[in-house]
Amino acid sequence: MTNPSNPSNGDDDTPQDPLSEMLAKMFGGGAGAGGFDPQEIARAAGLPSDPAAMAMMMQQVQAMFSAQSEGPVNWKMAHEQARRVAASDNDPSVTALQRRSVDESLKLAEMWLDPVTDFPSTGQLGRAWSRAEWVEATMTTWRRLTEPVATSIAKALSDVISEQLPEEMKSMMGMMGGPSSMLQNVGGAMFGMQLGQAVGALSKDVVGSTDIGVPLADGRMALLPANVAAFGAGLDVPEQEVQLFLAVREAAHVRLFTHIPWLTGHLLGSIERYARGIHIDMGKIEEAARDIDPTNPESLQGALSQGVFMPERTPEQDAALVRLETTLALVEGWVDEVTAAAAANLPSAGALREMVRRRRATGGPAEHAFAALVGLELRPRRLRDAAALWALLLEERGAEGRDALWQHPDLLPTAEDLDDPAGFTERRRLIESSDADVDAALQRLLSGDFEQGGDAADGDAPAEDGAPQAGDDPDTGGPDTDGTKAG
Repeated sequence: MTNPSNPSNGDDDTPQDPLSEMLAKMFGGGAGAGGFDPQEIARAAGLPSDPAAMAMMMQQVQAMFSAQSEGPVNWKMAHEQARRVAASDNDPSVTALQRRSVDESLKLAEMWLDPVTDFPSTGQLGRAWSRAEWVEATMTTWRRLTEPVATSIAKALSDVISEQLPEEMKSMMGMMGGPSSMLQNVGGAMFGMQLGQAVGALSKDVVGSTDIGVPLADGRMALLPANVAAFGAGLDVPEQEVQLFLAVREAAHVRLFTHIPWLTGHLLGSIERYARGIHIDMGKIEEAARDIDPTNPESLQGALSQGVFMPERTPEQDAALVRLETTLALVEGWVDEVTAAAAANLPSAGALREMVRRRRATGGPAEHAFAALVGLELRPRRLRDAAALWALLLEERGAEGRDALWQHPDLLPTAEDLDDPAGFTERRRLIESSDADVDAALQRLLSGDFEQGGDAADGDAPAEDGAPQAGDDPDTGGPDTDGTKAG
């Protein structure tokens, strides 16, 4: 990105154009590639310093300075980085034998679920995916989940850096679309690479399409054979038994989301509203930007890892997060209970259930990296409480009555119910009784069944027919004509 009118010939006395000098200072480069080093950008974004990967990424990083950005986040870079990470450490293609095995496991899982839930089978074919195929199937949902907060953070960061540029630098960059546009591309590319890194790392951990309690693949039912094998490694449990147990969980998730149409939109909508309502603390970002050494990418990496660019949550956001976590806990608790009942004949079902519970409660490094990136953990913290509630409701109402609570969001248990599962039925009875009283009173009012109110003139209630009124002669029942009262 050398100034054609002032080329550099390697002589220290040769003047360098200010833009190249600024980029060299910001990104630790100086030689080649227009004064910036893509490897330093990757290090600032917290990516592994793989020379081969950097070589493949160099053209993309260079292009982001000149190409017109579609938005403040480089989603193409996020997608390609996720594919690259997923394919690292060997991502073999799924074999025909593995596809048949996964399909048979999921069909058997559907049969086991039939007696323990009121929701019928979805009739889907089971899919076996590689990690790269999982990325392809889920990337659209990841974009929907992260775009609101990603847009806010990328824009805020670019605005702060742009404000700190000298005026002469702003004038020069104005010919290239303005400093905000250019730096927004840089921030969007860095966020895109980080998001791709997180999604790619998740592809090595997840065992199906619903592992985080959200239908990431538009309701499709699938397992990742390579990750299923890794999940069961060292457990002293036959691999087929592990696959069957995980297949039941996957089928239970998909069955719930398929037959409760509002649930997917409710979860994704809650996440989107949470993200859009996040307040960006500009003061905190400005303070962090002042402390970052532009010539030392490690200082930016340290700032990102400490969450200095993460937004502060408002009380409204905290309340929204409680509602979201409650719904996630109810989903995971229901799946946990239904899976335990369906897989009761598997010898190691109890141990596998406990392992999955702990895995969902603590999360892995990839999930934590994603949470730090977008400021949101998709964690069912109260999974055990929710499972205990669903088990109690099964005893009281049966599978049909338990599953009927999913028919509308207003029917679902609340965080209070997770605190006291045993009191759910009594609280619900009181609410239903109160609603019935209100409905009965409204019906009486509409039908004119209520007695008329007070007299319009003096406020006295009208007397019944034949009853003496004030001022009447008690002997004759008529008016007291002489002004006296019996007495």
